[in-house]
Amino acid sequence: MTLPPLAWALIVSAALNAGLGWAWLHERDEAAKAGIQRDNAQSAASACSDATEALRDLADQRKAEADQLRQAASKRATGHEQRAQKTLSTGPSVPADQCASIRDLGRDWLRERAVK
Repeated sequence: MTLPPLAWALIVSAALNAGLGWAWLHERDEAAKAGIQRDNAQSAASACSDATEALRDLADQRKAEADQLRQAASKRATGHEQRAQKTLSTGPSVPADQCASIRDLGRDWLRERAVK
């Protein structure tokens, strides 16, 4: 049985339409996957940016705390330096006996500590 040319044209047209439909569905699926990947990448980038900002805030806070502690340590160091200079510039209280002089320095130091 021989098919007329119109039937062959319809068969070829249906086959081409099926192929185009399959290609369109495939491209649609690929575009949907690309959109999901893009959204995931944007979400990850946003989370990274938020975490970086939080780290910057934490670093700024710790710097402020450290600056205060450094300032307090500097003040204490200045007091210790002044005490050391006073001790070094003062002659021995008992010139002939170094042990007695050291005991006197220790006694004076303990008195100062007791007052504070």
